Order: sequence, then C-alpha cells, then structure tokens
Amino acid sequence: MRIGAESRGRLQLDVMPVGADLFFPFGEPDLPDALVADLRRANPWWEGRAGVTLPRTRRHLVGQIRRRLEQRIAPIVVVRGPRQIGKTIAQQQYISDLLAAGCSPTRILRVQFDELPSLRGVQEPILRIVDWFERTILGRTLNEAAHAGAPAQLFLDEIQNLPDWAPQLKSLVDSTTVQVVVTGSSALRIEAGRDSLAGRITTIEAGTLSLSEIAGFRGIEFPAPFLGDNGLDRMLEQSFWTDLRDHGRRHAAARDETFRAFSDRGSYPIAHERQDLPWQVVADHLNETVVRRVIRHDLRMGERGRKRDEALLEEVFRIACRYAGQSPALALIADEARRALQANVGGQRTNQYLRFLGGSLLLRLIEPLEIRLKRKRGAPKLCLTDHGLRAAWLQELVPLAPDALAREPSLSDLAGHVAESVVGATLCTIGGLDVAHFPERGGEPEVDFVLTIGTRRIPLEVKYQRRIDPLRHTVGLRSFMEKAVYNAPFGILATQADTDAVTDPRIVTLPVSSLLMLR
Repeated sequence: MRIGAESRGRLQLDVMPVGADLFFPFGEPDLPDALVADLRRANPWWEGRAGVTLPRTRRHLVGQIRRRLEQRIAPIVVVRGPRQIGKTIAQQQYISDLLAAGCSPTRILRVQFDELPSLRGVQEPILRIVDWFERTILGRTLNEAAHAGAPAQLFLDEIQNLPDWAPQLKSLVDSTTVQVVVTGSSALRIEAGRDSLAGRITTIEAGTLSLSEIAGFRGIEFPAPFLGDNGLDRMLEQSFWTDLRDHGRRHAAARDETFRAFSDRGSYPIAHERQDLPWQVVADHLNETVVRRVIRHDLRMGERGRKRDEALLEEVFRIACRYAGQSPALALIADEARRALQANVGGQRTNQYLRFLGGSLLLRLIEPLEIRLKRKRGAPKLCLTDHGLRAAWLQELVPLAPDALAREPSLSDLAGHVAESVVGATLCTIGGLDVAHFPERGGEPEVDFVLTIGTRRIPLEVKYQRRIDPLRHTVGLRSFMEKAVYNAPFGILATQADTDAVTDPRIVTLPVSSLLMLR
C-alpha cells in the first residue's frame, strides 16, 4: 500500500494493483459514494489524520476488550450494554492503543451502524464493506493478511440496527481469519443472533460506571475491582466475601466518598465527566438521550413493521421506576397503566412491553428461582440499570449515602428498594453469574437474590436499615441455608453501613457500598 499525492485538497489512499484481479475478478465492490465517505470519516487513521478527541479517563471496558481479544476464546467479542455508557468510546480508545503500539492503520476497520443512511439499499452490508476494505484499504484478503502475520481487526458499533447481522458475521468468521468486536445496546436483538453464532462469540456485559470508575473520573484514589477477570469460582468461597468486607473497611474513606457521588448522581458517565453541570441538566440529558431514545427509536417498531404504543412504553417504564427493587404482579402494573392512560391495557400486553424495556437494557428483569421441578412462576424483580434514570424520569432524588439518608428518614423504605435495585443491576453485569430471586412460597420466606454458580447457590439479602436485627433480618437467609436441597453453605447480608451485629458464622455482613466494589 502507498499514500498517494494530495488531490482535490484530500489525501487519496491508493492500493498497489499487483494481483488485484485475484480479489474481485468481476471488478471492485460497488459501494455508494456516500458510504465510502462515511467509512473514511470513521477511519481517519487510514489517511494519517487525527481521530476524535477522546476522554483521558478510561473505563475498565477497554482492558476487558483487549484481554478477550488476546485470549482468542472466540473470533467475535460482543460488548453488550445500555445506551450512553461509553461502549463506543471504549472501542475508540482501544483502537488508539493499537495505533500507538505500531499496528498498521490499514489493518483496522471501524463501522458505526447506528442510523447510517448511506447503508440503505446495500445488500449484505457487512460482507460488502469487508470486500471493499480488502481491496481498497488492506490491499489483500483477510486470510492473506493473517498468513503474513498482520491480521485485521474489525470494530462494528451498534450492530443490532442491521437486519441479518448474525448470518453475515457467521459467514465472515467461518471463511476468514479475523477478529471482530461488536457493540450493541439491545439485548433482544443481540440475543437473537447468538444461536447462529454459537461457538464463535464471547460476550462482555457492560453496565454503567462502577465505583472504581466513578472514583477515576473524580480523582479519588481507589483500589482496582475486587473480582477482576479471574472467573467466578472464588465467589463460591465464604472467605472471598469476608475478604471483600475487610477490603471495603480498609478503603472506607475512598469508598464512602465515591459512594456519596454515586448516591447523588447515579452512574452514567455524563454525570461524573461533567460534574460542573447541575443535576437537572444531567437528568434532562438522560431522559432525552437514554430513555426517550430507547422508547422512540429502539423500541418504536415491532415485528412486521408494527408500531408500538409509545405512551404505554413510557408509562410502563414509569411504573417500573416506582417499583424498582420489587416484583409487582403484572396485573398491578396493567391496572396502574390502565388508570394512567385511560385505555384498555391487559396483563399480556403489559408483560410484553416490560420485556421490551428489559431487552433494551433500561431494566434488568430478575426471574424467580426455579428448583426441584417447581414450575410455578412469579413476577420478575425490576432492577433499573441505574438509579439515576429513576431520579431523572420521576424527578425524585432518593439518597443512598447513609449520612444523606439520615437527614431524610421518611425516605428510608424507598431507599431500601432503590438499594435492592442497585444490587440486582450490579450482579447482572457480572458475566456468567446466574442471578434469580426467591419469592415467598410454600411457607418459605423470600430471599432478595440467589446467585447460582455451577451446582451451588449463594442467598443474598439486602437490609438497608441503620440498625440490623441479627434474627429478624436474617430469617430468609437462614431458612434457605438450612434446606440441603439448595446447596447453600453460606449467605450474604448487604446492609447500609459496616456492622458486626450478625454473629451467625454462616452469614457474611457487608455494606452495599462494599458489595459494589466487586466490579
């Protein structure tokens, strides 16, 4: 490859013609001029130009992407997470690292599929763009580049907006040696492609900012995530949780300062990147770019082009915000939506819309635990991706930091539900961890969460009170642990603050703020 002379005020990238006819005997792949211009704009490194200015602070996501690619578990790495949490920026920062390390710019292709009008009318756009990239930029096929020790890497952003993306990727990775990083903000559409990509895909669950990342944005010295990327086996040991408790106490000053910032503004990047912005400005931004964007764009169209009811989606999300951390019956949600909209809203339709919101990753729907062939299903527990969305959508701030909550004791019960939602959402971002809740049934008390790893289970209760009753607040945990069929040798009690009130040796007590130091 060579950089041609400047023409018409722009640098043109020419390809040496040697062997060009071996690639495409019927001519160069035909892409619309507008799409070619969009591709060049998204990949300025091809022409030696500077890219967008990137934040200096990085999410752990950048390192996770790098490690998955280095491990070569699968040719496709999927980064799945809600809108506006920094997936695109993490992708761009990783590309910046590749270039800084000396990777040839022509080995990198990035395509952003989020509402790219120039893609319209292009059949099998992933494959046709790769054809064009091989001929025009890489100068050889992907396989030839890999055999020469210079494999290409493809970065495909918001790919769920593309119909039939999974079959195209399957065809690509089955016939070429290439690594692909895919990002998506729709669990439904990403999951729809997993079956055809079985064995070819590894998934990173990206949530909003962790406490350690919030600390990074705020210049607070904070330890690395306690769990790390070493798998889940350590979580099966009670000593892991006692170590996490002690870890939180050792770093209590940084933990509590960061948790106060989390309590005040949630965990979306914009809330901490722009600390100068008043909360109301941040709230308006979240409502417009996250909630309404999902409802009016991502969930607008259903099967066969049928439009979904935008007002009902908004109302169901509003009800979910009010019941965050709880598992209200579907009939209750339908009844409240019916009254609010003065329309005929049934339970089945309500459930469907709730699932749509869960698929968009605005919500995490935690299902009841099924065990011993019990098929009785209860309602899912509703955990918001971030309590900042609740504060923005309902215009209601509920403090979680113990000192702030002490000044508003009337909000204690509500704060308890919000804390439970926070814990549930956090657990759902730990890859490979099976999270359920255990509703009261058959005389057995409820348990807020049950973590399943292999054949073992860890019950976890959230009791967000200033004072812990060692007997009353551990009834659910003790009942669950005492039944051998559940295979739960120990349990976890997540509290508002550090406490030694519980002396049962089978129960590890630690504050929610320390629990959040997992990731």
